[in-house]
Amino acid sequence: MRPYRGNTMNPVLVFAALTGLVVASTALGFAWRTGQGRIRHTDGRAIVRVTDIPGVKRFARGVTLLQFSTEVCAPCGVTRVVLADVASGRRDVRHVDLDLTHRPDLAMRFNIMQTPTTLILDNKGVVRARIGGAPRRDALTRELDRILTA
Repeated sequence: MRPYRGNTMNPVLVFAALTGLVVASTALGFAWRTGQGRIRHTDGRAIVRVTDIPGVKRFARGVTLLQFSTEVCAPCGVTRVVLADVASGRRDVRHVDLDLTHRPDLAMRFNIMQTPTTLILDNKGVVRARIGGAPRRDALTRELDRILTA
């Protein structure tokens, strides 16, 4: 009687399948990483009301950087530091950090799919741009200059 050897797989096919999975995962990771921190301009139809933001009585004269965070968000702290630093260097820019843990209604309303997400608002609350992930300081500065000089 012959010994049972089970189902054997072709090692070349196994290697090709594993290599394909690694390549696909790497490509998806690079695509996701490339989109992080990128500023996306909006159509200007979304508006944030002052009453949506606890503790805020009015928007900044120029731009309000509205950061959406959660309690368990690691990159939110870095984002908070960058946004606060950029805002502190300008009279007409304000940074506000809003914890979505206590306001899930706003996450739904503004389609916040990740934290941190930052909405760049003009002085009327119109969403001019949004940033998913930690912002790049130089790109944020250029965007503020663009909005404030328009």
